[in-house]
Amino acid sequence: MLPGLTLVTGGAASGKSVFAEELVRGTGRNLVYLATAQAFDAEMREKLALHKDRRGPEWRTIEEPLDLGRRLAAIGGDNTVLVDCVTMWLSNHLLAENDPDEIEAELMAGLALCAAPVVLVTNEVGHCVVPENALARRFRNAQGRLNQRLAAKAGLVVHVICGLPQVLKGDLPA
Repeated sequence: MLPGLTLVTGGAASGKSVFAEELVRGTGRNLVYLATAQAFDAEMREKLALHKDRRGPEWRTIEEPLDLGRRLAAIGGDNTVLVDCVTMWLSNHLLAENDPDEIEAELMAGLALCAAPVVLVTNEVGHCVVPENALARRFRNAQGRLNQRLAAKAGLVVHVICGLPQVLKGDLPA
């Protein structure tokens, strides 16, 4: 049984999405995938198509690049939700010049109202060098703070490295 909130983190291409999908599949509930990425080029469209094909038709996919809080609040308890990923969602907001504190509050409110267990996928950004430009530094700092706040609220936090999960908080479902 998954807790109300699970956070799966790791580096780019670490296997965190595949791991998170398996966690959600294991609940036996209806599968809801909240997709936050936007496809602005052919490479990204191909990546998103590969992710969708890998998941299969049993997932209900909702594309939501910005308004996660509202979407989460509306999901019923017979589902399990996978948000992939918080990093793209935050990037979308920063590029739209939205206030990180306001959007974080909206996300936290939506998580509190969601009747279903939620698994959030996010990138760990603390293992990188200091970015050279102001927007990238702002993103890295905002993502780091958001990840810390989400981890504090989560009942289960898993760091995935090379496809291998390391439990940082809580226990994996049996």
